[in-house]
Amino acid sequence: MKNTIGRKVGMTQIFMEDGELVPVTVIQAGPCIVVQKKTVENDGYNAIQLGYEDIEERKLNKPKKGHFDKGDVPYKKYLREFRVDNPDDYEIGQEIKVEAFEAGEFIDVIGTSKGKGTQGVIKRHGFQRGRESHGSKMHRTAGGMGASAYPGKVFKNHRMMGRMGNVRRTVQNLEIVRVDAENNLLLVKGGIPGPRKGIVVVRKAIKK
Repeated sequence: MKNTIGRKVGMTQIFMEDGELVPVTVIQAGPCIVVQKKTVENDGYNAIQLGYEDIEERKLNKPKKGHFDKGDVPYKKYLREFRVDNPDDYEIGQEIKVEAFEAGEFIDVIGTSKGKGTQGVIKRHGFQRGRESHGSKMHRTAGGMGASAYPGKVFKNHRMMGRMGNVRRTVQNLEIVRVDAENNLLLVKGGIPGPRKGIVVVRKAIKK
């Protein structure tokens, strides 16, 4: 099973055997359990649902509690689905650990980027600022946004000020440098989306 749910621990650097210094991101990957199996006959597609990180029963509403009770599995805080070819290869309650991954493999990591609030066009899009000379009224403004008479509107997708960050992002083809099976850690070369302690989804690279 080359898919799992994890939590971003942070970044560090390690030395390889040849002395190369490599920046890595540490991911607490699993352990996860199989909560539900979905099939073409019942749901229209084949997939398994994984749960990650324990949660107290009192923090669940009745529908979620019933979902876990149906499979007689521990209560989990996060649920994610992963497409598989044959759901019968997995059993409800089966534990998915980090041993499925090996150093040298490539993965895709999906996470939510850091939220930076409402930002102007200089920080958000890299616009150049205006003159700071006396009399200039264009310092950090967006500038022209469109003609007035025709077409008399601002076109969609025009780069403007607004909310920055806090969106789903995928970083592809990241190399696994080291696997710490004892502590359920993945050391991945490079950076991944989101802040420290952010939830991420790790899956086998689809373009490698």
